[in-house]
Amino acid sequence: MSYPRQGQVAVIFLSQRTREDAEGYAAAAEAMATLAATQPGYAGIESVRDETGLGVTISYWADDASAAAWRDNPEHARIRDLGRARWYDWYVLEVTRVERGYRWARR
Repeated sequence: MSYPRQGQVAVIFLSQRTREDAEGYAAAAEAMATLAATQPGYAGIESVRDETGLGVTISYWADDASAAAWRDNPEHARIRDLGRARWYDWYVLEVTRVERGYRWARR
């Protein structure tokens, strides 16, 4: 995880999973995280999902062009289509620039 994140582009993905094909979803999510990390401008990812299937994933990018290139990646587009057809009831995606941030951790 790179800090500080000021100036980076954050792609916020809020989603509700279906209960369908948990194994396929897990494999696709792992593959997408691995693929994203190889993309130019990739700066990290944070993801959490609760027991009801509600999740938030934030990917960080050096700039708008890097985030758009990830959106347009053909393999990512293919998995996105599968997600719409199989793995998500709904999702919201927002793109924003990080103005400032702080990090804290218990020792």
